[in-house]
Amino acid sequence: MQNRAFAAVQQLGRSLMLPIAVLPVAGLLLRLGQPDLLDIAFISAAGDAVFANLGLIFAIGVGIGFARDNHGAAGLAGLVAYLIATNSAQVLIAPPPGLLDGLDPDAAATALAEYREGAVAKLGVPIGILCGIIAGIMFNRYSTIKLPDFLAFFGGRRFVPIAAGAVALVLGALVGEFSHYAVAGIDGLSLAIVGAGEFGLFIYGLLNRLLIVTGLHHILNNVAWFVVGDFDGATGDLRRFFAGDPTAGAFMAGFFPVMMFGMPAACLAMYRAAAPERRKQVGGLYLSMGLTSALTGITEPIEFTFIFLAPLLFLVHAVLTGVSMVVMDVLNVKLGFGFSAGLIDYLLNYGIATNPLMLIPVGAVYFVIYYAAFSFVIRRFDLAVPGREKNPPEGSAAAAATAAGSGPGAGAGAGAAADRVGAWLRALGGAQNLAQLGACATRLRLVLVDPKAVDEAALKALGAHGVIRPTADTMQVIVGPTAELLANDLSAHIALNPPAAAPIPSANSSAAPEVRSDTGPGVLARGDCLAALGGGDNVMDFAAVPGRIVARLVDPGALNAAKLPAGSNVRHVHITDDKVAHILIA
Repeated sequence: MQNRAFAAVQQLGRSLMLPIAVLPVAGLLLRLGQPDLLDIAFISAAGDAVFANLGLIFAIGVGIGFARDNHGAAGLAGLVAYLIATNSAQVLIAPPPGLLDGLDPDAAATALAEYREGAVAKLGVPIGILCGIIAGIMFNRYSTIKLPDFLAFFGGRRFVPIAAGAVALVLGALVGEFSHYAVAGIDGLSLAIVGAGEFGLFIYGLLNRLLIVTGLHHILNNVAWFVVGDFDGATGDLRRFFAGDPTAGAFMAGFFPVMMFGMPAACLAMYRAAAPERRKQVGGLYLSMGLTSALTGITEPIEFTFIFLAPLLFLVHAVLTGVSMVVMDVLNVKLGFGFSAGLIDYLLNYGIATNPLMLIPVGAVYFVIYYAAFSFVIRRFDLAVPGREKNPPEGSAAAAATAAGSGPGAGAGAGAAADRVGAWLRALGGAQNLAQLGACATRLRLVLVDPKAVDEAALKALGAHGVIRPTADTMQVIVGPTAELLANDLSAHIALNPPAAAPIPSANSSAAPEVRSDTGPGVLARGDCLAALGGGDNVMDFAAVPGRIVARLVDPGALNAAKLPAGSNVRHVHITDDKVAHILIA
């Protein structure tokens, strides 16, 4: 139960990355349109539209992120749920005492509407996240539901927005009746965090880095960037910064010295500590990671080169991040970003920042501190960072992967790319071992059938910066900014090469469908599965191996995996375009 709860929280952290990914373009448009830059009002308005509708964007994005296979139908359900929840809540929100006193009917109606709209807007992002979660859960539960024939049109994925809307109506009623408590709670949280001053900023910076190991730092960031504080209706440090709040930016400024100066200095220290004969080999890796951090603020590839080798060094890194938050606040430096604390965001938002030049001396000091700390610890404890580790033993899977040229950048043609994807799948234990495959900004997020089947040495030889196992059957593989592209390649490869007992004939094949099944332990027979597959007349072809059932169906909407024999423990269901259903079971 605890593992499932933790996995669900992790899934939320991953899902939050999709809506957050729209912020860079929103920030870019908003800033370029400002009078101090291009002074083009319609460009600024385009960027502001994204920030004004963040709740709606989170509802759609989180819904897709929570849904099986990131299906877009869950995004539509999230949209429907958000509209129902927010609009129904507005009708029920009662005005505070005295708000309408002395106003004529028209003015009272206007004041009441503005108050209700403002109250819901203040809760927009939390409501959007809840609606996204509702939509994702409803999709995973009801996307294959079969209704009676006279209601069959509303079955399957069409039922998902209906179910999500029904739950959202309840949410809207709760928000409407208890919004004043929620708003008071947010205000109290804001006052507590802001009132904590430098201590609160230090704790935030410290936890932001420490939680990277679990991937839960995105949840912490959402509170700071989208909830805390209020400035003319804009809530959260990030939104208030772009809305022109002179006090906003404290929860972002402290990341700039670390990401623009500290992490590149760490890369330089690791490069200098590498064996002289291997510096040329690892130089490109460190240069790439250092530039990525300095320009865009993406630091995870660097952090996972030492996070497990030197936990104490990572703790020092986390403490220095907290200290940076405090130093920048004491110096009254207010910096903000649309994506992360890199040079691009620094230059783009320089004109609306407070004391932005102070970043240079603070960053220079941080460069020296990080370089000295990393150089000392690496040599003192002989850490096996890239360039200092021993070569993989000859004949190992990792060595084989390296020799095959399947590492990052290996090959240029379609064949080489396919070989590399195949090598990744083999290192992950094969396609049949992936009960769930997803990605966030820098890591693959996996649910595994057999965690022991993963070859971590081969993954590192292929370019992985680190591996985390948050629960018994989940794993995260740190690969850097290309994580989403790699996940797409893996999914496409699996779709083209479905793991089954024997190949399922193509939908256009004139051959009579075969009924095949492996008879090994743990394999369900065809007869045991007919009820779940919609009956014998609905099954054109069937195959089974331990952990997976593959069947071509006449009507995929008739699939109801809940009807599999008790104890099957369905982990994942995927239906391809040619009506082939893949059911992963324990």
